[in-house]
Amino acid sequence: MREFSEVLGEVEERIAAACARVGRDPSAVEIVAVTKTHGAEVVKEAWDAGLRIVGENKVQEAAWKKPASVTGPMWHLIGHLQSNKVRKALELFDFFHSVDTAALADRMNAIAENMGASPHVLLEVNVSGEKSKSGMKPDEVRAVLEHIARECPRITVEGLMTMAPFSENPEDARPYFRRLRELRDQLEQELGIGLPRLSMGMSGDYEVAVEEGATWVRLGTVLFGERPKVKAGRVADEGQQAYDNKDGGLDSYSDEGPTVRILD
Repeated sequence: MREFSEVLGEVEERIAAACARVGRDPSAVEIVAVTKTHGAEVVKEAWDAGLRIVGENKVQEAAWKKPASVTGPMWHLIGHLQSNKVRKALELFDFFHSVDTAALADRMNAIAENMGASPHVLLEVNVSGEKSKSGMKPDEVRAVLEHIARECPRITVEGLMTMAPFSENPEDARPYFRRLRELRDQLEQELGIGLPRLSMGMSGDYEVAVEEGATWVRLGTVLFGERPKVKAGRVADEGQQAYDNKDGGLDSYSDEGPTVRILD
């Protein structure tokens, strides 16, 4: 089995090469280490290798994993945020990649006011128009930005996020990443604001994303290997409640920790 530092080194070399192709400084690109369905031990592995940002898709997974992990990393929520989990998310995460409605921003702002929090966020944009993806339409972003600036003083918007449609060919993602960058540039010019962060690119297309201006790439499989297979099961503690996800399936993690994990 290869050392994590070796795997990370290769990924960093690829990022540097992508930057060189378009005249970017590699220091402008940071890796968000996505530990979805992996245990707390991979957070320490990433931290020890020099990565400083951990990305999680679900609030309930971070709720058990963060306390069990090494202290130090910044925790980013990169998955969809449900309005009923905003308070818990504000307790756990340092940054939010997926604010996708003005209503969600309003709720975050109200709870942040109550908690004394000052969340930093990205607006999620569904550039591809796929119905299966979260995110606002590109032509909705300006109105949401203006709404947050006017009505949500606790929130700082630092940029935009998107997901490209899945494809075996990384080049297929390029138009979507380019469109997000162009949208960001347009908004900065029209509104006279700074939106320095672009969160785009995952394990299969991160080099293209870097070439198109990504400042955060969300990497899981390319760093940690295939995700562990998980299966729902009855937890030993009857007080733990399994989380029924929005797609109708039983998530393999409760609010307290993993139920049953089956590893390859």
